Amino acid sequence: MQRKKLLLDEALKSTLELILNSIERGKFAKISLGNPRNKNENLRALLFKGITIKNEIKYSCTYRFATRDEVKNYDANEMIKLVELHLKNSFDILTLFETEEETIIEKLPNQTWRIRIVNASHSTEQNLRHNNQKNVSIESVIKPYLVKLGISNPNGIILKNAQDKFRQINHYIEILKPLFEQLPNKQLRIVDMGSGKGYLTFALFDYLQAKKQYTVSITGIEQRKNLVDLCNQISIESNFEQLNFIAGDIDTYHENNFNIMIALHACDTATDDAIAKAIEQNAQLIVVAPCCHKQIRKEMEKSNVENEMKPLLKHGIFMERQAEMITDTLRALYLELYDYKTKVFEFVSDIHTPKNIMITAEKRTHNFQSKKVIKTQIDNLKKQFGIEEHHLEKILKL
Repeated sequence: MQRKKLLLDEALKSTLELILNSIERGKFAKISLGNPRNKNENLRALLFKGITIKNEIKYSCTYRFATRDEVKNYDANEMIKLVELHLKNSFDILTLFETEEETIIEKLPNQTWRIRIVNASHSTEQNLRHNNQKNVSIESVIKPYLVKLGISNPNGIILKNAQDKFRQINHYIEILKPLFEQLPNKQLRIVDMGSGKGYLTFALFDYLQAKKQYTVSITGIEQRKNLVDLCNQISIESNFEQLNFIAGDIDTYHENNFNIMIALHACDTATDDAIAKAIEQNAQLIVVAPCCHKQIRKEMEKSNVENEMKPLLKHGIFMERQAEMITDTLRALYLELYDYKTKVFEFVSDIHTPKNIMITAEKRTHNFQSKKVIKTQIDNLKKQFGIEEHHLEKILKL
């Protein structure tokens, strides 16, 4: 804990410098002024915090009166002047809340002022840019899209309830980084099938655009028009001219202007529809995280084939897991049949959902494995579990 005692003018000067420095470093969280000098005054406290209005950073001031609150918005200079005015005339204590520490400026009985800097013990927000710099792929977290999506405040401070989401975003980019670096073509035309609210789509575009070796455009496909409208508005406000979103389904999307396809959480056979479109487009890179594997499970239950696995599969939960494994194994094999090098690994798509499987497939000029061998593996797997047809096989007309 650091302490120093000052006269009023010195204390005011130091306080204003601390606030400006906090804003410039992106560590500003909020300011509170309390302990009114005149106990009979109706104004009990002031609270300043950052907000965004029309893509501009402002500071919301809550005037806390005895029986009501009033809120007004100011720019940084106006806030500084108000702090100076009220610390000089109205309040005996000010607390500057930052991400890692708190600065307390208070008036003492002998009329001097004390400045104390202490570790933040109950901060409601955390700036992951400073605490986990090595794990952050987004170069700056002061971004309009992060504010609009509820990830950060206007000063780049990651909100407490969004810290898991921010980690997820950066984990996602860390997974994709090496895949993009290996691509021979740096002209990236990406389609994100099932983009949802766009957390990962915005972050990926932001990351790739910042890397000068890429020329990138991304189209997000999403069924829910309200999310499409929201994401397009955020994209405009972020000046992301080559990022757009359109309303529609994966199976109705027929544009052939992409060389990278991403599909996260495409339910059941929608994943197969996305993979098929990417294969037909001869995409350089395919990234999918499938969910809701139903089609193969129905095939297995219908055939009820006799094999050594039957005692295990009589339990519904094991049947479900086995069906998921077979579904995604066949997907990887079909991709290999079309000269893709595949990887299958665990991917935590959201802190509140179960762990998913992610499949990545990179296009190769030739296959390192005989197509005859791959076809034999597919046929044997289908026969063992009584699978008549995989949906991907059907739409590819194999």
